[in-house]
Amino acid sequence: MIERSVEDILSTPHRTLRPKAERMKAALNNPTMIVRELCKRSLYRFIVEFWSEYSNDKFVGNWHIELLCHELEQIAHKVAREEVREYDFIANVPPGTSKTAVTSIFFPIWCWTNWHWMKFITASYAETLALESADYSRDVMRSHKFQQLFPELEIRSDKDKKGNFKIVKKEYSANSTNPKIHQGGNRFSTSVGGTLTGFHGHILIVDDPLNPNQAASDKELENANHWVSQTLSTRKANKLTATTIMIMQRLHQNDPTGNILSNPKRKARIRHLSLPGEIKNFAEHVYPPALKEHYKDDLLDPIRMPWSVMKDLRNDLGQYGYAGQIGQVPTPPGGGMFHVAMFNVVHTYNPADVEAVFRYWDKAATQTGGAYTAGVKMARLRGGKYIILDIKRGQWSTDMRERVIKATTEADGFDVKVYIEQEPGSGGKDSAHATITNLAGYVVEKDRPQGDKVYRADPFSVQVNEGNVLLLMGEWNHDFLEEAKFFPYSTYKDQVDAASGAFAKLAQKKQAKFY
Repeated sequence: MIERSVEDILSTPHRTLRPKAERMKAALNNPTMIVRELCKRSLYRFIVEFWSEYSNDKFVGNWHIELLCHELEQIAHKVAREEVREYDFIANVPPGTSKTAVTSIFFPIWCWTNWHWMKFITASYAETLALESADYSRDVMRSHKFQQLFPELEIRSDKDKKGNFKIVKKEYSANSTNPKIHQGGNRFSTSVGGTLTGFHGHILIVDDPLNPNQAASDKELENANHWVSQTLSTRKANKLTATTIMIMQRLHQNDPTGNILSNPKRKARIRHLSLPGEIKNFAEHVYPPALKEHYKDDLLDPIRMPWSVMKDLRNDLGQYGYAGQIGQVPTPPGGGMFHVAMFNVVHTYNPADVEAVFRYWDKAATQTGGAYTAGVKMARLRGGKYIILDIKRGQWSTDMRERVIKATTEADGFDVKVYIEQEPGSGGKDSAHATITNLAGYVVEKDRPQGDKVYRADPFSVQVNEGNVLLLMGEWNHDFLEEAKFFPYSTYKDQVDAASGAFAKLAQKKQAKFY
């Protein structure tokens, strides 16, 4: 990821303004000129000046707003100079911290005061939200104050729609009262997943590509990630210089932020900021880490989001929502449903302590890009402990999957009972029957679990969180622990689902003895 020092980040232009002597003299005779120049030089100053044209609430400043403004200014200047893009920008910021106002409402207008030709594409998870931000931008531009300071800029009367409005710049000559009209840029607003045919932008802004409800849907996650990486990326006016800005709260391990940062090549071209709402629980997720020194009482924004508000948010959002939206990590501290630190990884165990051993298969019929097939081998030990002995996992075709299941069953031996999860519908029934037929001679039983994956995982998670589940050291440990850590918002859930199934059978079949 692209990094800069904190000192560089926070050295905002409005603090070091040094006008030339002749411009200072002229400005003293025209206070409006001073305000205009300050606003053009500093996005933060521009927001302070025009906040009342956007909201009836008093503007509340904070260091994170100055930080965001400076980052956006740097991007705009590079685009304006047509410099080859060094990075795209991702900022993970809690809701309620003015991120939309800064990024989606004021930033495009500020750019036009300096570079009237700039084109913007803006998007949010819902078209109504994207259009609302665009409408606020139009309100600011139409305000009396804006027209006083920037009379040369206006919205084209025949291109004045929320979803797509265009800018013109008027230029008056000394000998003419009729201005020369320079065609300017535009702002096209849409939803994530919406059409972009025919539109291109110098700066592309994505403000919250997902809402919390969508994050629970694998399909919605896939759609958002595909749109951001495959559709939006093709809409750059200049592929070398145009820049994408994405500002969002974290909602899932594989949300657009997670999806991009999980790819080393893409991550290397990202300038990333992560600003949790509080660092009593989420200090390790501040990025760059040096920004922690700006937190007051462990809070990002003590005025907007004091501890009393944090308490209410924790109650309203729940542990997963609070961790993602406030902590910027889509799992609570120490793990989500599973407190992964409570897994005890062991090098060996005593076979004499084994009361029963089962392997439970959660099957998938896909070879690439979809769910995994997972087979978890688990044993119940004397004293109320359980141990996961092995996990077989892969994205296999149907034929290969059946060969792997049979080979694994043969390697486990006749003393390990096998369970096959039967998916709903006739297809699931036929698939389970085929596997059982393929394992003729072994003790095999199909299982039709009740409830969703979270419901089924709950009893297993209780034992894990009490420290009653061991892991035998193996190459599979890392992938399993990562999935358990983020469950139920992990990208894949097959290993946890299979482990939950094996545990459920072991917990209810105490009369069996396999080892």
